[in-house]
Amino acid sequence: MIQLSRQRSLPYLVALSAAATTLFVAGCGQMEEQEAAVTQTDDVTLVLDYFPNANHAAIYAAQAGGAFERAGLNVTIQPPADAAAPLKTLAADQADFVISYEPEILLARNEGAKIQGVQALVQKPLTSVMSLPGKNAVREPKDFAGKTVGTSGLNYQAAYLDTILDEGGVNPSRVKRVDLGFSLSAPLIAGRVDATLGGFWNYEAIELERKKKDPIVRRIEELGVPNYNELVITATEETVRDRGPLVRRFVQAIGFGAKAVQADPAAGIDPLMQASKGLDRGLQEASLKATLPVMFPENKEQPFGWLDPVEWTTYANWMQERGLITSSRIAARATTNEYLAGQGVGDRTDS
Repeated sequence: MIQLSRQRSLPYLVALSAAATTLFVAGCGQMEEQEAAVTQTDDVTLVLDYFPNANHAAIYAAQAGGAFERAGLNVTIQPPADAAAPLKTLAADQADFVISYEPEILLARNEGAKIQGVQALVQKPLTSVMSLPGKNAVREPKDFAGKTVGTSGLNYQAAYLDTILDEGGVNPSRVKRVDLGFSLSAPLIAGRVDATLGGFWNYEAIELERKKKDPIVRRIEELGVPNYNELVITATEETVRDRGPLVRRFVQAIGFGAKAVQADPAAGIDPLMQASKGLDRGLQEASLKATLPVMFPENKEQPFGWLDPVEWTTYANWMQERGLITSSRIAARATTNEYLAGQGVGDRTDS
């Protein structure tokens, strides 16, 4: 178990004390925490979507704060072999849970993968368009005309750009596209591209700000792309079906971690820094501060981790319209909220 610094702010101690007797249930319309007794310890492996960073603060808070332990879980957190590996790892039965992305989950299900999202770590897209001040700055969709745009080479990012160009009435032939892989900031700074699409507004944009580059950042849901969950805890349908109590304990423990981070960001940043020694603490703190407003659903009646079925269907419709998937109907089985706080059999109380 990760050891934390002994110095803690009062909000964190209050959150930790409250959580010592609680795990997540619903009562009188509110999502509260109430811990259930466990009689066994299960080993669980979680593969991240990328190297450990502030997007994973709730997970590290759950581990360091003892939520996993109290839920009877011995959780091993692993970075992926590469950014494309998490769902492959899940398919190979080499992990119990992975962090993936809504578009990746839908693409995989379109190919027949039996996987489901069981918890959203954020409620909004993190992907954004970034450019730097100057004559080639991109502020609005119409500004893409005549520009060179770098992406990570993902097919749905190309579709994002097409959607944005449609929004601005820009002929796609007037935009040069460059595949930059996952290194987007350096080519932008060097002037190799006029804008990038694929960097996260809560991470790469903050890195650019800290380098005094004054980035111009536009979130893609503001430019015509439907809202979606960027980071999603994902499991196989077999795990969801056959190991439901374990899924419930796991996602609700992460919910505890999210509440602890909300009360005191250091609850997630401290163990994160312990887990990955090379991280810049200032960047992680700034990233988490920027992310907190989109970690929890806007509707306070919904628990942390909510996967909105209407939004998933809307996004799947967009993917079908763009030729990325053959049918938007796959969204119906792509997620479940069954195991979140206050949801499902045995986890709901009446007022």
